[in-house]
Amino acid sequence: MHMADALISPGVGGALWAATAGTIAWCGRKVQQELDERKVPLMGVLGAFVFAAQMINFSIPGTGSSGHLGGGLLLAVLLGPHAAFLTIASVLVVQALFFADGGLLALGCNIFNLGFFPVFIAYPLIYRAVAPPGAGQGRITAASVAAAVAGLQVGAFAVVLETVLSGISALPFSSFVLLMQPIHLAIGIVEGLVTAAVVGFVAKAHPEIIGISVPAQAASDGAGFRKVVVSLLAVTVFAGGVVSWFASGKPDGLEWAIAGVTGTGELQAPKGGVHGRLAALQEKSVFLPDYSFAKPVGHEAPGPATQGGAFATRPAVPPAGDGRIGSSVSGIVGGALTLAVAFLIGLVLRRRTSP
Repeated sequence: MHMADALISPGVGGALWAATAGTIAWCGRKVQQELDERKVPLMGVLGAFVFAAQMINFSIPGTGSSGHLGGGLLLAVLLGPHAAFLTIASVLVVQALFFADGGLLALGCNIFNLGFFPVFIAYPLIYRAVAPPGAGQGRITAASVAAAVAGLQVGAFAVVLETVLSGISALPFSSFVLLMQPIHLAIGIVEGLVTAAVVGFVAKAHPEIIGISVPAQAASDGAGFRKVVVSLLAVTVFAGGVVSWFASGKPDGLEWAIAGVTGTGELQAPKGGVHGRLAALQEKSVFLPDYSFAKPVGHEAPGPATQGGAFATRPAVPPAGDGRIGSSVSGIVGGALTLAVAFLIGLVLRRRTSP
């Protein structure tokens, strides 16, 4: 659901940048007041995990489309909403700046759509209501699926509104929304199941992370926490370095919906003005476009026309050699960058609260 700049006008993009920046500043102040120092490394590790997970598109049978984990809900459950928003913002900034996944003008939209709705709507209003601390795996699964579906439905609807309000593409509201909502329902179900599995593991290994009361002696024991961190790091490296080879090459839900309305997977963005300047800036910062060394067949490097990489698809299984090496390097380097950014944010905010 990463939007390209071809969908967004400077007015809408600027408004969402402002809303996102304000939310980040507010979350930073809240994290300063409430952050458990043990969650600082978790911000980095979970940010890297979400980065790697978002590289793995899974096919949606019978649709010709694919989807990937959003990650906002998972982060909210394990970190709390404010730290989660900062972490998902870190993921999306790294993706846009270094991998051309999402446009720079649309970055505020992407952070808001993939961060605000699951973190501040789906998590507190649905997940916590269905699965309060101490809930069993059945309720965790039900809460995860319900909240993931709701968060993606609202986020997908926001994408439609932002696109239509921008008025720079010929995407009619009714046709666009009728394709966006059902496909993201299917993606939300898968995300909910993945979220439930990860939360269930953490609840067993280190329950106090998600607010479950444990004896003081157990809470002070770092063995469970180290198990969580090491396990998530191992899964992150394996997912980004190996599993990413097998990501679906089919268009994701947003690309599929756009193609269903327009008949093409590419939309033309204005070549001058704000769009052109941001496209040029992104070209300078990106070093692994579309998570690969080589250009995928039929895809051009990010530029004013197709900026943001949101309409590019990777081969289902990259060929041995540069294709797989590029995918592995992207997963590991991108995960490391995200880990560093999210960890540093948590570390700086924690130090500001120290006497």
